[in-house]
Amino acid sequence: MDAQYTVERFVDYLRAAKGLSEHTVAAYRSDVLQCLDALAASGKTELDGVTLSDLRMWMGEESHHVSKSSLARKTIAVRRFFAWALEHGVLTHNPASALKTPKLPKTLPAVLNETQAGALMDEADAEAARRDDEPHARALALRDCAMLEVLYATGIRVAELVSMDLGSVHYGNRTITVTGKGDKQRVVPFGVPAQHALEQWTEQGRPCLMTPRSGNALFLGARGARIDQRVVRGVVHREAVRAGVPDISPHALRHSAATHMLDGGADLREVQEMLGHSSLETTQRYTHVSIEQLKSRYKQAFPRA
Repeated sequence: MDAQYTVERFVDYLRAAKGLSEHTVAAYRSDVLQCLDALAASGKTELDGVTLSDLRMWMGEESHHVSKSSLARKTIAVRRFFAWALEHGVLTHNPASALKTPKLPKTLPAVLNETQAGALMDEADAEAARRDDEPHARALALRDCAMLEVLYATGIRVAELVSMDLGSVHYGNRTITVTGKGDKQRVVPFGVPAQHALEQWTEQGRPCLMTPRSGNALFLGARGARIDQRVVRGVVHREAVRAGVPDISPHALRHSAATHMLDGGADLREVQEMLGHSSLETTQRYTHVSIEQLKSRYKQAFPRA
């Protein structure tokens, strides 16, 4: 059977049955094709002839060229492909069933502390005030302030932020409807500072940037179209430098939001629901961050500890 055709069937299955994003589906497709091409180059041109040893040799070769995290991702994709092939009668055995994912070092996500997060928000707000006599620049500053407030207040992903429409925000009960991974929707609360920033943006800033390309997009780029993820990342980096806090990404604001919620007494499952994590284990990483911050505070308070 043609390997390319089989991979396309697998990709169609991921789209139809698993509801994965196009980005994730494309990554699976690329990883599986790369593996099969490498196997074919070593003489394994038929899927039925692939063995566990072949796949381990492929992993060993890949380990010289890619990071451990990339190799882990590739291994998961290949293992899922062969499991699908067995389940759908493409193969009579699964050579990847015993293929182990490389162990990754456990690293704690980078976060801002509460003071730093407050300084970041204050500086963005101050920048909007400084631009009071420049309508276009003020509109961009109001947008940037609103985006930072929403990212920190809700812990949503940057992809979720840029996909939001005007109707996604519900001011009456201060919640937003978010479409996350796998097109799953969830409702996330936000606070008064984020509400104030959003209202200023939508009432004073957004009309200045609107064009026929704007549609219902909540956040707009400088030319009026829906804002791009790359622009949001640039805004977060720039504002972090301006505020004098550690350089961070939008995802680090997500980490910060989760950690500060847990520090404030939020239940782990509540944080899981808010962030849209499918696994509680993913959310539990933030408890470790909180513990590390507690240790740091303890050492500051008790230098001889």
